[in-house]
Amino acid sequence: MSLAEVVQLSKVKADALVPFNHRKVGDRYLLSNDFGDHTFVTPKEFQRFIQAETRPGEELHERLIATNLLAEHVDVKLQAARWRKKKQYLFYGPTLHAFVLTHRCNHGCQYCHSSIVGMERTDTDMSIETAERAVDLAFQTTSPGVSIEFQGGEPLANWEVLQHIVEYSRQKNALAGKALSFSLVTNLSLMDDDKLDYLLDRKVQLCTSLDGPADLHDKIRIYKQGSSHELVTGWMRKINQRYKDMGLDPNLYRVEALPTITRPALTRWRDIVDTYVSVGCRAVFMRKLDPFGFAARSAKTLGYSMDDFVAFYINAVEYIIELNKQGTQVMERHAAIMLAKILDDAEPNYLDLRTPGGACIGQIGYAPDGSIYSSDEGRFVASMGDEMFKLGTVNDSYDHLMTNAQTRAMVMAGLNDGQPDCVSCVYKPWCGQQVEYNYKTQGSLHGRMRDSNWCKKHKSIFDYLMAKVERGDPEEMRIFERWTTNRVLDHFLQERAPL
Repeated sequence: MSLAEVVQLSKVKADALVPFNHRKVGDRYLLSNDFGDHTFVTPKEFQRFIQAETRPGEELHERLIATNLLAEHVDVKLQAARWRKKKQYLFYGPTLHAFVLTHRCNHGCQYCHSSIVGMERTDTDMSIETAERAVDLAFQTTSPGVSIEFQGGEPLANWEVLQHIVEYSRQKNALAGKALSFSLVTNLSLMDDDKLDYLLDRKVQLCTSLDGPADLHDKIRIYKQGSSHELVTGWMRKINQRYKDMGLDPNLYRVEALPTITRPALTRWRDIVDTYVSVGCRAVFMRKLDPFGFAARSAKTLGYSMDDFVAFYINAVEYIIELNKQGTQVMERHAAIMLAKILDDAEPNYLDLRTPGGACIGQIGYAPDGSIYSSDEGRFVASMGDEMFKLGTVNDSYDHLMTNAQTRAMVMAGLNDGQPDCVSCVYKPWCGQQVEYNYKTQGSLHGRMRDSNWCKKHKSIFDYLMAKVERGDPEEMRIFERWTTNRVLDHFLQERAPL
């Protein structure tokens, strides 16, 4: 709704106001500024605000002051410091370093984003020499933290190189002194007790995929040697028990898992959530099918509209909220990230919801042959025959990777302030860009947000959550407060290894 439909533009007192955006949510207007402050106002209050008719002592006037919407009351130095803290990721380089150890995999997942090959193709494994060069580059980041994530294919298929990277990185960190952590994204099919002992001893966080109950999971994640669902849930329970045996808080430490939502899953939101609860998960991250890799080629059978996904998502979150009201503590992680930004004035640094986006300056991906990409998604585009997002190789210098023309273009394209629709969106302070998605779906790094499913997804979820916030049900707000409580998993931070 335009301002002209609410007020006479000739009466607007722009000098009295902090630049803001607005959107109708229910019967009221949501106002937000670039700092991330927000409030809801009635149509009449909106008129009085924009015409600078409020007076000291009035509830509305004081609320507008508290949310930094009246220009003369803004402490510019305080807000600058606040902005700098939330945007601190702009002052250092990539934190997440995704190491693709191999293209080999023993699963045939119908939506796989990677370029997988058969288990006999050891020629697609990352070598120790390439791995060391990649680690050397990762440690040149100006970020105070380095998070190395092992991916594939199935990364456990290249076990010796995985171990070498862990030990080599720990040795380098004896001098670098960074906040170093490791995570492993695995289907768990090649896990055994010896590998698990090593991974737990080296504090490697374990992540997997669980698409729901057995019939749904095994239909999509095809494993010719048996039931993938039985295998993955069995290992999840075993690993979670090991965490308990180690004395770690079971409310915090467990195998991380996420489902990829396909067309057969759209009516199974209750079953998916129940499956996660049954294996001890406290969080579900409802991931939409992406337009990369096999998922793009199988869209005719697995794909769906964004409206279908949003309906699924809202049903799932409503069910999760209901479970919380009944005493079962489980969250939807995407909603929790958004709510942390809105309610807690926090910046979780989730790369898909920040501006500029995470491409290049938040994460980079290392392919087995030493090629370096802007992100996982950039590597997925390359697996489809398009090297648009290749930044260089492990033989290039860190300075070249971070300052070349490709990197600069992606950073600029990932700015909300550079998007005609984003710049006027009420959700701008909490949203972000993914340039690889824009490119793959619309043929441009910048994309066109009003035609973008990326924008539609996030705006729909923000609308849903903001309607909850506007209503302010006390029980639901207590649930959201629990979801947004920051809990640091410091067990996974590496101790500095001896020289």
